[in-house]
Amino acid sequence: MNKTELINAIAEKAELSKADAKAALDAMVNTITEALLNNEKVAIIGFGTFTVAEKGARTGINPRTKEKIEIPSRRVVKFKPGVELNLVK
Repeated sequence: MNKTELINAIAEKAELSKADAKAALDAMVNTITEALLNNEKVAIIGFGTFTVAEKGARTGINPRTKEKIEIPSRRVVKFKPGVELNLVK
């Protein structure tokens, strides 16, 4: 499902116009992004939790040249699905 299909599904299920559904989805994504940029955890009960984790610097290998390269530390977003989102039954 792409963003357009998601907007259409939200509009239909929430009985909103597509413009309102797009505005709501954009607001949600922007709010989650801002919270993660501020190192805040975002927990949506029944869906899951978004957190920011620090990945330390490490040495890697360039697959083409087989040279060792230094990979700098970075922040990454992690998502842990909620129990109700567990698709394996």
